[in-house]
Amino acid sequence: MKLKMMKLCSIFFLLTGAAAAPSVIYPFTSTCAVQGSTVTLPCSFTPLTFIQDDGGRKVQLQVVRVVWCKNHEICQGETPSVYDSKSPQKPGFKYLGDMKSNCTLQISDVQKQHNSTFRFRMEVNFTKGHFTNKTGVNLTVIESTQMRINSSQTEAALPRGHTLKLHCTSLCTFHQLKVKWYRNAHALPESGPALQLSSLTPEDSGNYTCALSTNEKTKSLPYRLKVEEQKGSSAGQSLFLILGVVFGLILILIFPLIVFIIIKRKRAAEDSKGEQGVTEQKISEVEPSGDGNDVQYASVQFNHRRQNRRVEEEAVIYSSVVRG
Repeated sequence: MKLKMMKLCSIFFLLTGAAAAPSVIYPFTSTCAVQGSTVTLPCSFTPLTFIQDDGGRKVQLQVVRVVWCKNHEICQGETPSVYDSKSPQKPGFKYLGDMKSNCTLQISDVQKQHNSTFRFRMEVNFTKGHFTNKTGVNLTVIESTQMRINSSQTEAALPRGHTLKLHCTSLCTFHQLKVKWYRNAHALPESGPALQLSSLTPEDSGNYTCALSTNEKTKSLPYRLKVEEQKGSSAGQSLFLILGVVFGLILILIFPLIVFIIIKRKRAAEDSKGEQGVTEQKISEVEPSGDGNDVQYASVQFNHRRQNRRVEEEAVIYSSVVRG
């Protein structure tokens, strides 16, 4: 019974292993690149996990070598390679993958001799598990091409505050493209295939061009951008700001004066109430001696202190005259 179960399990594993065939996938099988540019060849692979040897035993598999070659169907044996995990890397070629599933290759400073078909091969610890995808990726290298600028906006004249994205492209398919951006013939710090312009201002206006970093001859035709002030917005805001500042200054200057006037009026009102207190001054009746004539002065009411003092002086004079 146990022997039968072991046989059934072995058959199951073998069937599973047969179903999980090795594979190498190229997202695209052809591309082009301008001489001097950088191009990336995306790639992914799936190796076998186990295999049955000649004696019927299950052998666990492990990737031990990965290879990229050009113009060879299976990259086998001593075939010249552009990348070999068991050899030093070749100048201009960089393996961006690993030993598990990613087999992407990058080629920098592309030249005419790179005009080839590139293929990937994986090798495991058992000869029957080696695999190469014969389809490969066909790379076409062209000497020069004029770059083009595509805009995220259809309008060349945009209002202040908007966002604009410019793309530097060509007829070729580029990957990890390195370009130079210019505004009015002056180089910008950006180097990617896309130029992002956020919160546009009139200073962003001008002629934009792009070119491959390694080839100035690929410079594009200029893309003219004009950033306009929004009508009634910026001017209105400036006028409102100026009026607000002027009004604030006026308040700062007038407020102390208003406070001073209020305090002065309050003090004047208090002084007026004190002086308006009813004070009756009566001039003493004076009877002259000897002539029997009585001279009587009517009492007079004054409102101000100076007037009271004057009346008193006049009363003394009159009294002296009568008595004399």
